[in-house]
This record gives sequence, C-alpha cells and structure tokens, in this order.
Amino acid sequence: MKIVIDEKIPFIRGAFERWADVVYAPGRSIDARMVSDADALIVRTRTRCDASLLDGSSVRIVASATIGFDHIDTGWLEQNGIRWANAPGCNSGSVMQYITSLLFFLAQKHSSDPGSMTLGIVGVGNVGSKVARAASAIGMKVLLNDPPRQRREEGAETQTTALNSEAGRGGTENHGTDLYTEAGRGGTEFHSLRTLLTDCDIITFHVPLTHDGDDKTFHLVDRDILSRLGRQKIIINSSRGEVVDNLALREALKSGRLRGAALDVWEGEPAADPQLIDLADIATPHIAGYSVDGKANATISSVRVVADELGLPMHDWAPAELPQPAMPLIDLTGKGGAAPVEMVAQAVKHTYPVEEDDLLFRNHRENFEYLRDNYRIRREFSSYRVRTNDPETERILKELGFQITK
Repeated sequence: MKIVIDEKIPFIRGAFERWADVVYAPGRSIDARMVSDADALIVRTRTRCDASLLDGSSVRIVASATIGFDHIDTGWLEQNGIRWANAPGCNSGSVMQYITSLLFFLAQKHSSDPGSMTLGIVGVGNVGSKVARAASAIGMKVLLNDPPRQRREEGAETQTTALNSEAGRGGTENHGTDLYTEAGRGGTEFHSLRTLLTDCDIITFHVPLTHDGDDKTFHLVDRDILSRLGRQKIIINSSRGEVVDNLALREALKSGRLRGAALDVWEGEPAADPQLIDLADIATPHIAGYSVDGKANATISSVRVVADELGLPMHDWAPAELPQPAMPLIDLTGKGGAAPVEMVAQAVKHTYPVEEDDLLFRNHRENFEYLRDNYRIRREFSSYRVRTNDPETERILKELGFQITK
C-alpha cells in the first residue's frame, strides 16, 4: 500500500515504513498525480483536499494533523466514500498556554490587573473550555458565547426534564447526569455576543471557519461588530484568519476605535497585512497551537486513524520520545512580597514568553511559512515542575496544569 504524508508533520517518519510505501512531500506540492495510487493521505492545512486532488484516486482515508478541517471538502469526500478525520482538541493545551501568556502580556502593557478584567470567549469547545478555566484561575471574570453548543445543551436539558417527568409519573427513572459536563443545568451560563461586546475588556475567538448557516463564522467580526465596540476593547484571534475582517480591524485600530488586538491567524495566509502587523499588540505566524505536545497529539491521532482504516496493528502508536524543556524546574520560593498572580505570571512566562514569537515575526514577516515549519521547541505547562511556598500560587498553578514539587 502507499501513503502520502506532508513532510512537515513532526515525529511521523518511520511510523508506516514497515507496512507501506511512504512518500513525503511539501504540503503545497501534494497533487493529483502523487495521490492517484495512494491508499491514504496525511496532511496539514496547506493541502486542499477536494475533487481536484482526489477524484479518480484510490485514496480511502484523508487524515489532517490539525484541529481545523476547512481545507477538506468533507461533503465531497463523504459522497465518494472517502473517510476523513481531523484531530480535535490536539492542540488545546498549547493554545491555552499561548492565550494565558498573552493575557498576562496585555495586562502588563495596558497597565491592568487581570483580576479586574472580564474575558469574553467566543467558541467554547476543546480550546475555549481550557482558556476559560485558565482565565478563571488567574482571577478574570469570564463570559461565554457558543450558540451551537448552547442549543445542544438546552435541548439535552429539555429532554432530560421530560424524561424525569415521566419517571415521576411512574415511568423509567433517568437522572440524566451523563448529559451534563460543565454546561446545561447548574453549569455553564452562555451569553449573547452583544453582551460580550458590551461587558468584556478582551474578547477571544476559538471557533471553526464556516461560510454558511445561522452560525457562520466567516467575518464574524466585521465593520458592524467593530463599530459597536468601545475604545477600551481588545480583540484576540487564534482560530482562523477569516473569522475577523482584517481590513475592518486595521481601520478600527488605525482610527483608535479599538484599544488593541492580538492576532495569530491572518486573512490570506501565508501573506499577512503588514499594516495590521504593525498595529497589533501581538502578531504571530499561526503558531498558537504549535507546542511539541500539540504537534505530537495531532500526529498520534492521524497515525492511529489511518492505521485503523488500513488494518495495521498500530492502535497504541506514539513517538518514542519528545524533546524536554531546557529548564524544567521553576523555583518561586524566596519571592517574598510578590502577589500570587505575579508569581504565576513569572512561571507562565518561563514556559512561554509570547512576545519573543511576536518580535521574531515582526523582524521576519516575509518568512511566514518558514517560521511555522521551523518553529522552536515549546513544551506545555505540564512539562514543568514548580517549587513554591505560597498556597494560593500553588493552587493556581495546579489549575493551569503545572506540576508542583516540594
């Protein structure tokens, strides 16, 4: 059998060679000729998977080592019997780390205390949920917006209420607790986007890119939305570039109608509006989810789903070893006088100072793809051990996922 793989997917070389003829190629160079006799395709966002690539091929499965799948024509694949898979949640810890570092940076730059700020989160899936927990842990008030999830959970609550009513009349007992995770009855409260625009200091977007339907996210942030925002608002986008109208955002920042913006994703990638880069508080080249951990999770997911489809005995495959951080121990003892949130900020910055990626991108903005493809080693909070003698600092760090050592 034959498998075609984007050459920049990490940790994957050697995984399939025992069973298949494996072809590695740049994602943008994968074409119809290359995949015509392939059984499987493993890609990233740079490979558009649709009829022009796959029609007439022998491909049985397309796996994307990414959280997003807007580069896959899922409808066409399904109609033509080709299985597809992405890796939802694979980089949620990485994006949470990026946003946490960014929140501390923005608070310092704009002379604000995180505990006095309200964060609005649009999209409360794998990533948004972790961002919510992190923001709450560092003392921020959090408001959530996710219409599709809200409808699902309100529907589940209605169904459970009906079932329990039946049980009360002598029907089958059903407590319905499995229908509730952190939302629904007694759990998460959702708010309208209008409320977030009014009540939040910072609004961050963690939604997929969709072009149709009531919940379409293409240009979710447009001129109309930006016109409603007060001058003290900050926009963060680490989802997909097209979720925010970049031209409208540039105009809002230029005119002073918006306090600030932090962008990891851009319309027209790998090109990025140079004026918008200059205006942004933080500008990075689509690397929020690029921790070693996030990359490894995506690769593991892709390898296993392809192996399952092809009948290969690799259900527990994982990379042999991941590179470790240079300084895995963070010693916060002896920091007398520092508030817990200040010590947490030090620990977060130790693992990932987001401003370093910003500076690198500003100085080499013409090398967008190179910076992504050759991104440095970044490990998530869980790879670091922290020593502290402050109980509140310890509590917050545990919630963020750090290891605590005595």
